[in-house]
Amino acid sequence: MKHTLILALVCLSPLSAMAMETALPVVYDMNDTTVSTVSSSTVTLGRSSRKAAQHSAEGRLGQDLGLEPSELFALNEPALPQGGQDLELQLPDEELPASDIPLTLNNKVEYMLNLFQTSGRRSFATWLSRSERYIPMMKQVLKKEGLPEDLVYVAMIESGFSPHAYSVASAVGPWQFISGTGKRYSLRIDPWIDERRDPLKSSVAAALYLKELYTLFNNDWYLATAGYNAGENKILRAINMYNTRDFWQISQGRYLKRETKDYVPKLLAAAIIAKEPAKYGFADIAYLPPIEFDSVTIPSRTDLELVARLSDVPLPTIHELNPELRRWCTPPDYPNYQLKIPKGKKELFEAEFARIPEDQRYVEKLANVRYRATRKDTIASVAHRYGTTPEALAELNRVTVGQRISGKLILVPVALSNPDSPVSFKRNSAALASAERGVFKKYYTVRKGDTLASVSKKFNVSTSFLQAWNNVKGHFSLKPGKRIVVAKFVEKKGTMAADGENG
Repeated sequence: MKHTLILALVCLSPLSAMAMETALPVVYDMNDTTVSTVSSSTVTLGRSSRKAAQHSAEGRLGQDLGLEPSELFALNEPALPQGGQDLELQLPDEELPASDIPLTLNNKVEYMLNLFQTSGRRSFATWLSRSERYIPMMKQVLKKEGLPEDLVYVAMIESGFSPHAYSVASAVGPWQFISGTGKRYSLRIDPWIDERRDPLKSSVAAALYLKELYTLFNNDWYLATAGYNAGENKILRAINMYNTRDFWQISQGRYLKRETKDYVPKLLAAAIIAKEPAKYGFADIAYLPPIEFDSVTIPSRTDLELVARLSDVPLPTIHELNPELRRWCTPPDYPNYQLKIPKGKKELFEAEFARIPEDQRYVEKLANVRYRATRKDTIASVAHRYGTTPEALAELNRVTVGQRISGKLILVPVALSNPDSPVSFKRNSAALASAERGVFKKYYTVRKGDTLASVSKKFNVSTSFLQAWNNVKGHFSLKPGKRIVVAKFVEKKGTMAADGENG
């Protein structure tokens, strides 16, 4: 009988069939060419090949039974009533790292640990590499608000610590705020600036939101972080529906989406590995240095090129420190804007900046003009044509990225002057005259490998127009770094029309 009981327990070990379908959320990094999407279709429960081999037979049985990750069997015990306490697979041999958020290890967390070490390893290694750039600053914010510092791993599973991350749900920045929630916590979002991308300001907003959630859910971090993912109302309805405040019980039901059910296990697994990366096979990570900067006060709209020149640093450095800025300058109607520059450059910048007259600190480079959308136009296609992003164009017109715009009159930003001309930080009279005539040009910087034919195809314009617009005859070579005109637009009766066959 003893042997029979042992065999029964082995055969009824809890395993996940549906968990095999779990995938990390799609998070796009606008500065990367890759999409951090991790598939888990081939992951086996367990942290080592030895464990995987031990569980392979039980895994097949679990799949045949269609078991959920948290479904367990208790021998000779009646079914638990609704809201009852489910048995969980505990792994007492695993010593968890110290943390100021409650860490636990069950079959769901174990699955995520395995996922991050196998099919998700590449993405997780990138997250770890980027983590030290922002963790020290984010921990300071959380500590100041009286919150556990290990909540920084919420940003890790939300965006991989990327300020440029955005999701299919239009969540933006390292803490993945949607527009409504961002504005609720005083983050400015408009065509000039999106403070959801500001690592410092968005961290303050996230801390305030997490603090509210923690209070709302009676000091339960599992429910609070689940609420951060799904929204507080969704979790409150789940609590009422299942008559329990235990996240693990709630996650067994069908009401919550798979993403939310996996959110807490993913957070715990990320924290466990990030605290002891070498233990889980991440000993060779090249960590980026912590971000360090000085803040300078900018009294009025100022070109970032001017800031870079006066600070004696490359322009991309200024962009990297200020990812919230959507354009080439600090935002208008934002007096005394706090701009971040490399640490140690503040004294030099302020001395040089004081010598520049206010009217020479900014030059208009774009104008918002009206465009009548055609039947085939979408926000994405118009944004591509005018050299902007779908998100910025949608925000400018107060529509969603996927909204139909056929036949509508929308605003689009177009260039006023030739970026090839030397930066003088003075208004270009020729550019202004061109704007008055209603003629606008779009420019493209040639990249290595570009040909006349490939550029023609990319911007949907004939090669003859490219030659005419760039004042060349016959064959001409495209040199990397050279800026060429790839589109012309003419304002006619208040709307923008393509000059020639562009568009």
